Formats: sequence, structure tokens, C-alpha cells
Amino acid sequence: MYNLKHTKETLNYGIIMNSKNSITLQISGSGLTTKEVFRISQSMNSQLIIPETTLKKIVSSRELLEKFVNDKRIIYGVNTSMGGFVNWLVPVSNAQELQENLISAVATNVGEYFNDDIVRASMLVRINSLARGNSAISLENFNKLVAIFNAGIIPCVPSKGSLGASGDLGPLAAIALVAIGKWKAKFQGEILTGKEALIKADIEPMELSFKEGLSLINGTSVMAAYGALLIEKCERLITTYEIISCLSFEGLKAMKKPFDPIVHKQKPHSGQLQTAKNIWEILSDSKLIQDELEIEHQLQSHHASATMQTETPIEDAYSIRCTPHIIGPIRDTIKWIKHIITDEINSSNDNPLILTEHQEVFHNGHFHGQYISVAMDYLSISLTTLSNLSDRRIDRFMDKSNNNNLPPFLCKENPGLRLGLMGGQFMATSLTAENRSLCTPLSIQSLTSTGDFQDIVSLGLIAARRVNELYDNVSYIIAFELLCAAQAADIRGKTDLSSKTKAVFDLIRESIPYLDNDTCLTPYLEELAIIVKSEKIITAAKIMD
Repeated sequence: MYNLKHTKETLNYGIIMNSKNSITLQISGSGLTTKEVFRISQSMNSQLIIPETTLKKIVSSRELLEKFVNDKRIIYGVNTSMGGFVNWLVPVSNAQELQENLISAVATNVGEYFNDDIVRASMLVRINSLARGNSAISLENFNKLVAIFNAGIIPCVPSKGSLGASGDLGPLAAIALVAIGKWKAKFQGEILTGKEALIKADIEPMELSFKEGLSLINGTSVMAAYGALLIEKCERLITTYEIISCLSFEGLKAMKKPFDPIVHKQKPHSGQLQTAKNIWEILSDSKLIQDELEIEHQLQSHHASATMQTETPIEDAYSIRCTPHIIGPIRDTIKWIKHIITDEINSSNDNPLILTEHQEVFHNGHFHGQYISVAMDYLSISLTTLSNLSDRRIDRFMDKSNNNNLPPFLCKENPGLRLGLMGGQFMATSLTAENRSLCTPLSIQSLTSTGDFQDIVSLGLIAARRVNELYDNVSYIIAFELLCAAQAADIRGKTDLSSKTKAVFDLIRESIPYLDNDTCLTPYLEELAIIVKSEKIITAAKIMD
């Protein structure tokens, strides 16, 4: 009927088998990491296994709920209706109809379908939440949800329309509809009906009893899963950008001393210290970066009794010198966001919860997504800050008065006849402005709904979607800064780059040439944005963050 792998022992949580084509992850309701969510979401061949102790918890929770039903307890979503009909009692004999009606009624999302990795991550996070054994889903239906995941069935989940109040009702309902043999799903390269996909995978559709529809859709699993994917991407982007920053500093002939870890210990924010240390180490053998003491000696040689202007200032602009103070807060914010998301993906976040250790049912608001919404707003601020920083660096490269004797617009050959990299700044400045406009907090945009039952909502999934747009935009901005830095390195003398930035320079020059003729930059920017989003720059520089 369906195939479910599980173990009889309780093993440590985590990825326990990894080969070229398959990843296996043990699920027990706790200890899931954002990195594991990311890795599993990228692999269509990934498999989940469930330890026997977890299966027993799920059974115990269901048995306790059944006892409460027999005792005629009044429990939301069991023998009451839901949402705006919370004050209506419904006989348990109508359980399947009520639960299927719930799923169908809230499956109202619209727009483009989420990418497969987001859907798989969402299913993984929902399974992990149910595995905690507090949601009272039946073992049979829990097993079927795991089997659907392991079979590689991808429900078609429209991306827009979630309030993030009672959790991600609409997106999770699209997944639940496939589990009962309705709606649409991708399977083996085709879009099929849910029923057809289950038949092809040899999985029987779920038959829902009391509370089970609610257990499947009431929670923060989509926004939390999306957040897990984003935080992994953004964490990697920050390290990548620190490396690119070093190449930019060399191209602009910046001074090295402001990054000395000795001085940063006097302002001991952990993110700032880490960024300064990374930059200092990357530039350790650079011949293009300037020694502040040498500049000081040059200025001393021009000492005069009257006020005079010199060509070389003793300090660099803030977009260079203050980099640890700007990226540092982003690093610390990302740590906090990762902590929030990790807690959320390892939580029981539906209502009500059936807690066997207390032999009681608890009506609650754990489905509310404010934690994720606020975290995503902070991530939006971080990415917009990165946009601002990169935009200012780009402007310095373009401006003859600020680029330390580079040609204007990095146009060494035939300036005036040629425009050099001038046009690229149009794109970068435009996207920086766009990111600023996108940065309005969503966690405060609540509107009441459901007859004032859902009277304050989180909009957490919108906040996550918005972060993804900001991430794409800032990747293009950084891509152009990288193009400028590589162009400047060629003009200055690439042999004087540090060993780590030279490796990055060589990586870029494998596909992007030195630009001595004006040409359409779009293909280069698209390719560089892909590189910026990948691990290639970190790998080339051999950075262990």
C-alpha cells in the first residue's frame, strides 16, 4: 500500500546517510536544523525515517484524544466547527466531512506555485512538527504523509494568500488536499491530480477523522520552512560578500589597518569581530591594499607650515572603513533569526494540542506566525543594508574623484568614445531603491479577518516571500560590484592581489572577460549573480566561516 522506513532505536537526530544521489534524515520532532531543511529540500531522492519512540508518541497522543472524545469533552476542531463558526457544535459522526470541508474551504491561495524546494521543505517541517506527538494525528495518516514525501510527490502550492495567523492554512491545505486524493501535484515530471499521483506512487489516500485535517494545516510550517531556506542562503551570502569586499578594497587601494582585530576588540560585538577577522586574514598577503603607516610617512614628507591639500587622505570612506560595523550587525541578526527559525521548525504549532505527559488538551495560539514575520522583517532590513553598502562601493568605483586614480567608470580604453561600466550602475542603483521600497515591515500590517476571530495576523509568509525578492535583487547589485572589482584588479595589476582574492578573480575570469569594449552587461550580470548565490566564491577563497 505504502512504504515507510523507520528504525526501532532512538538515534541521534540528523542526516545519517549521504550519498551522491540520496540523503536520509531521521525525524523525531526535535533537533532539526535549518541546514538539514535546506539540504533535504534540494534532493528529490531524500528520504525520511521515523524512530519507534516517535511513532509511539504519535499513537499515545491519538489514543488520549480518542479518550477525550469518549468522555464527551468539548474540543475545538473535534466536536466543534472552526474559525468563524467556532461556536457551532458538530457531532463526531460528521468528523470526516468536517475535516475535508475545512481543507477545501481554506485552500484559497492564488498565484504562481512555490518552487519544489519550498514545498518539500514545508512538508518536512510539518512532518517534524507532527512527529512531536502532540497533534493527535493518527499513525496511519502520519505514515502516509511521510510516504508521500519519500515518494517525491510535490503538491502544487499557490504562493499568495496566506494571513499567517492560524498558520499557513492555504498553502498547507494544498498539501493536505493531495494527501486525500484531490487537487494537483507534480510527480515524475508530470502534473497530475492528487488521486493520480497517489495511485502511481502506490499510496492510499488519507481518510480523515476528527482533528486530523486541522493537524495537517494549522501551523507555521510553510513560512518557517521558507525562512529556513532563506537564512541558509543569506548566511552564505554574507561570507561571500566579505570576500568580494576584499577584492573591492584592493581595487580601490584601501587601507588595511582599520580591519586589524586588535582595534575591533575594543568594540566587542561578535559579528563585527568576525567580519574584521575575515577581512584581515583574506588580505594578509595583498600587495594592493595600502599600509596606513606608509601613507602617514608620505604625508609627513609634505609637511608644510601652511595649510595644504594632499592627494591621499589618511582614512578611507565609511563604505570601506566601516564594513565590519555594517556587516557585523547583519551577522549578529542572522544568528538571532536562525535561532528563531530553529525553534519554530522544532515546535508543536497547531491548536489544540493533546499533551500526553499532562493528560490534557490545551487550546492555544501556537499557530500564530509573528515570530517568523518579525524575523523576516529583520532579514529584509539586513539585505537592504547590504544593498546600500554595495551601492556606495559601486559609486566609488565609477567616480574618478573617489576611486584612487582609477579611470572614470573603469573605462581605461577610449574613454568618452566608450562609456565603460557606466550603465551597470543604473541597474544597481535602481535595485537598491527597489529594495528600500520593499523594506516596509510586514509584521505590523495586520488586518482583521474571519468575523474578527482572526483579529490580528502575522503575514509571515508574505514577509518570507518578500525576503526572497530582496535576496535576488541584492545578488545582482553585488554581482555588479564584483564585476567592477575584477575590472579594477586588471587595471591595477592582478598579480598583486592576495592569494585568496586572486583565486576569486581567476574564477570570475573563467567566464567574464576584462571589458575593453562596450557590450551588453546583462548576460555577465546574470552569470555573476548565480556565482554570488552559490558556494563557488567561498570555495575558491578556501574560507571556513
